[in-house]
Amino acid sequence: MRLNMEVLKDTLLVRPGGELDLAMADRFRVAMEETMDLQPVRNIVFNLSHVSFIDSSGLGVLLGRYKRVAKNGGKVILVGVQPQVRRILELSGLLRIMGESASEEEAVERVS
Repeated sequence: MRLNMEVLKDTLLVRPGGELDLAMADRFRVAMEETMDLQPVRNIVFNLSHVSFIDSSGLGVLLGRYKRVAKNGGKVILVGVQPQVRRILELSGLLRIMGESASEEEAVERVS
């Protein structure tokens, strides 16, 4: 798994790549938590355009970060969801609680 993160204003842009599975979930969660603890983050934009697979462990990481920002009135927006990942997100119900945008720019604008 590759992971790139950037904070713009109060929004964390997260760009993972590869598979978000049991083997990578803990690393993914810890990296995000460390970034969120160091910088004030109200919203999260997940760019999933380079994610080829997600399992329940990866879903748990997304849901946990959603809960963290939602309790403070923040939002989570998904961008670039691939078809094979979309199906899992739909089945899990995460697409119903998280927003979706066509681009990172649009997502950042929506949460501003």
